Amino acid sequence: MRRKETENHYQLRVCGVLSGPIHGQIGPIGASRPHVFAASRAVRLFDYKAAFQTAVEQVKSEGRYRVFADLKRVRGQFPKAIRRRADGTEQDVIVWCSNDYLGMGQHPAVLAAMQAEIDEVGAGAGGTRNISGTTRSAVDLEAELAAWHRKEAALLFTSGYVANEATLTTLQRILPGLIVFSDSLNHASMIAGIRNGGCERHIFAHNDLEHLEALLRDAPAGAPKLVAFESVYSMDGDIADLAGTIALARKYGAMTYLDEVHAVGLYGPTGAGVAERDGLLDGVDIVECTLGKAIGVMGGYIAADAMIVDAVRSWASGFIFTTSLPPALTAGALASVRWLKAHPELREAHQERAATLKARFAAAGIPVLPSQSHIVPVHVGDPVHCKMISDLLLEEHGVYVQPINYPTVPKGTERLRFTPSPNHTDAMMDDLVRAMDRLWTHCNVARLPLAA
Repeated sequence: MRRKETENHYQLRVCGVLSGPIHGQIGPIGASRPHVFAASRAVRLFDYKAAFQTAVEQVKSEGRYRVFADLKRVRGQFPKAIRRRADGTEQDVIVWCSNDYLGMGQHPAVLAAMQAEIDEVGAGAGGTRNISGTTRSAVDLEAELAAWHRKEAALLFTSGYVANEATLTTLQRILPGLIVFSDSLNHASMIAGIRNGGCERHIFAHNDLEHLEALLRDAPAGAPKLVAFESVYSMDGDIADLAGTIALARKYGAMTYLDEVHAVGLYGPTGAGVAERDGLLDGVDIVECTLGKAIGVMGGYIAADAMIVDAVRSWASGFIFTTSLPPALTAGALASVRWLKAHPELREAHQERAATLKARFAAAGIPVLPSQSHIVPVHVGDPVHCKMISDLLLEEHGVYVQPINYPTVPKGTERLRFTPSPNHTDAMMDDLVRAMDRLWTHCNVARLPLAA
């Protein structure tokens, strides 16, 4: 008790709360301790609340304040949902911006596997894998994921963000002097992991292989190197030149780190991603993916040679000190992956829906941006108009699509990002295009062709 009180008093003193001499001594337990925390002069306190309020007001003044829609998904009816308004009333809506790209979060096989796992083993995992062990479904899922990407091993994380941040940070601890080459449009989780590692890093212009080669050429030949990039970039919908990037990495002795978060489940004969589609699985050293988008559940993972995975498992704080995924999630993800591998027709339907929506938008003069993938981005170019259109679509037309503003995209490129799924019908598209056409006129937003 005495030690604790002494330490507390010391911490108050060094933080500036106590500025004068101690008025009274800390005695035995139960003894009187008058005026222990008295100070000789008043302390001016920092106005923390005002600082937070200023931060929020700045976001609001820039027109990019985010309001989360209160949505209740309805089992078996994706992409339909029920929105609860601020006044408590409810509204039926169609969700047009979910990253559950294939609706697998509602698939009967996934739900059955999750329910069976809960009935058999319960809810939580009990802690980290280092302390509580590994659930059987997690072991089976890692084996399935490794085989899917033609790798020796895989490692689960609690999210795709954690997988990227933890792995990219850890690689720099394991490989002293590592030089990282990162695409300029890489996801925030990749940027965080690269920065946290503290090694030398170079940013190459988005999908610019000439710039990447110039940077690689200037780097010391004997230094360890890593090229980090994505396959599908989710805000523009473009796809990287995997073959060209891998060839450059091999030419200059660099490892490749590929984020397939927005591609896994959606591309390739079995859905393993763009690397599988392009016949390049063997050219990727480390692939990072999510279980929370096309697979429809939650979590992230890497797949690579067994020695790489074992090293990351042994060194990554983001893995070691985090409670592992609940068994119901790993069981559901396992069922989803196995189903997706066997049903390419779902991927074909997904691509058709995306192509159809792009064509319908273009025919109505709605400025859909060029996209090589399933992403359907529509240019607005102003944060206030972007949010206004989003709000009106929701309130007046029952269409839910979130505005994409800075810092997710650069200022001046604000957009609406649509992600049609195989479950979005022609009738839903008709309603959406009519609503967009009306609001584009109402809000006086530029139509096609976009000004140069």
